[in-house]
Amino acid sequence: MRKLIIQELVSVDGYVAGPGGELDFFESVTDYSQVDQDNLRILANVDTVLLGAETYRMFVQYWPTADETVAKTVNTLPKVVFSATLDEAPWGDWEAARVVRGDAAEEVDALKRRPGKDMMLWGSLSLARSLIGAGLLDELQLRVIPVAIGAGRKLFPDDLNRLDLELTEAKPYGSGIVSLHYRPRRPPSD
Repeated sequence: MRKLIIQELVSVDGYVAGPGGELDFFESVTDYSQVDQDNLRILANVDTVLLGAETYRMFVQYWPTADETVAKTVNTLPKVVFSATLDEAPWGDWEAARVVRGDAAEEVDALKRRPGKDMMLWGSLSLARSLIGAGLLDELQLRVIPVAIGAGRKLFPDDLNRLDLELTEAKPYGSGIVSLHYRPRRPPSD
């Protein structure tokens, strides 16, 4: 079965965005080259990118014309955008993303059962929370940025039921970012 990987950039004090959704703390690190190289390795096993509408709107303004190490890979991967408001999701000169208006958990569960490589979700806080809450998370990748922002939006909501995780990889980069990979601990089967 395909895996759902959720990858988030997070401040050292646990926030994925500032109080108003700001992402300016990402800029406290100027060298993402090692992170990009790792992402290329990870994306070799991914054939679908999942995005919420807000993250899609941010990404589409940057990635289709970006000239970064991972840009071609990001641009050529098929994308699914979950949105109640979008009718279409063009991606510059690249293939448009498919828009899904229905239940995200149902769609992702169905996608996981189809043949293919893994799926990657970037950002998309509401979508990530929904899929984690539905028990669909297979791997959580946190890129911890060495900055504390004091307040903001957390990946996990306050009402989250306990989620036990097992560390599968920890890797520091020269930039100060630390990559942490976890998988959920599943209860033993009867």
